Amino acid sequence: MRYISTRGEAPALGFEDVLLTGLATDGGLYVPESLPHFSLEEIRSWRGLPYAELAYKVMYPFVEDAIPADDFRQMLDDTYAVFSHQAVAPLVQLDSNEWVMELFRGPTLAFKDFALQLLGRLLDYVLEKRKQHVVIMGATSGDTGSAAIEGCRRCEHVDIFILHPHQRVSEVQRRQMTTVQGDNIHNIAVKGNFDDCQRMVKESFGNQSFLGGKTQLAAVNSINWARIMAQIVYYFQASLSLGGPDRSMAFSVPTGNFGDIFAGYLAKKMGLPINQLVIATNRNDILHRFMSGNKYEQHQLEHTLSPSMDIMVSSNFERLLFDLHGRDGAAVKTLLENATRGPVSIEDYRWKHARKVFDSDAVDDKATCDTIREIYEQNEYLLDPHTAIGVRAARNCRRDSAVPMITLGTAHPAKFPDAISESGLSVEPQLPAHMADLFEREESYTVLDNNVSEVQGFIARHWKNA
Repeated sequence: MRYISTRGEAPALGFEDVLLTGLATDGGLYVPESLPHFSLEEIRSWRGLPYAELAYKVMYPFVEDAIPADDFRQMLDDTYAVFSHQAVAPLVQLDSNEWVMELFRGPTLAFKDFALQLLGRLLDYVLEKRKQHVVIMGATSGDTGSAAIEGCRRCEHVDIFILHPHQRVSEVQRRQMTTVQGDNIHNIAVKGNFDDCQRMVKESFGNQSFLGGKTQLAAVNSINWARIMAQIVYYFQASLSLGGPDRSMAFSVPTGNFGDIFAGYLAKKMGLPINQLVIATNRNDILHRFMSGNKYEQHQLEHTLSPSMDIMVSSNFERLLFDLHGRDGAAVKTLLENATRGPVSIEDYRWKHARKVFDSDAVDDKATCDTIREIYEQNEYLLDPHTAIGVRAARNCRRDSAVPMITLGTAHPAKFPDAISESGLSVEPQLPAHMADLFEREESYTVLDNNVSEVQGFIARHWKNA
């Protein structure tokens, strides 16, 4: 399988090169030249498979030119063996035909573990094969950083530099990153917001001269295709658990960078019956404003109780725009260049095509807290603020009550005690046993100004072969 850029000017690459490249040389994101498609009969035959085996069925077409089947199976077995629940992604029922899929049973208590535990193993495999070293540079709004560090910290051929917005992630999120010790692990707190961190990562991938030609950058953010690929699987898992593919499903996805919900869109294109995808956002609602009114316009980023979604530039939205424009890279490039100067819209028929499957909602902090409290009072089930936004959006946007609605539960509530407290509940969410001493562990991180040259200089000085 070959991969092409959403901007249309970079060369097509194989899986190994896409894994290590991240951002395409033309500034675009890589997507498969064509998607595998599964028949209903084939999907039906996967009922009852263990999660790792289902992951193999869904993902192997994307990597088969690069990784032998037995090696990939072993990676998947190792990846999902570290999750704390035998089902890996268990479903919890909230109401009639309403469910939460718990995607926080991995080692860092967030959905990012599904992709980043695998990404670390993929990197180790390919870099060992090539005898190559890379520098991982990533930006996090809270959860990607800890999942990337946990997934990649044992990799022999990488140095890891994770940027997070200073004082704009929860304390648990910060400590999950900054208490992991290792000569190859570097946490950078940038005096800015997540969009600033993400912009620095993109600029650095576009010009890697600060590394002196001695190594290259590799991406852990969802600009890396492997991240998206791994997230497709749990849509199939949820459907098969609730009667799919013989009945269609609806999903509500808390999203900031559009990666997780784009994986659902791909699952639909690959043959899984999905009749609705709900984009659930907080006050940073650029995706909701586009999907509800065909207007893509950046506003000032706001700090909320759901910090992992405090994002205004949704990188993976470019992948959807590429599809909506008939895979015309030049049109996407022009649109996104115009978007840096002011509001943009797409042709009405393209927007209406997106609306056939996508709905959206923006949920403020008060409604988030109300939802946390209501669900706990109804079910004694505690939601984190991001999942609460997903549940509220699902209820506000639901098209058909006969279709199962599944909200992706993106993080453990113990990561966001402030939101639980703001909701008026007296319950204190507890960290699981393997993190019980998190607040006693020593932290290590560096605070830098919101300046790309300063960040690049730090990386150039501190990767181990510098």
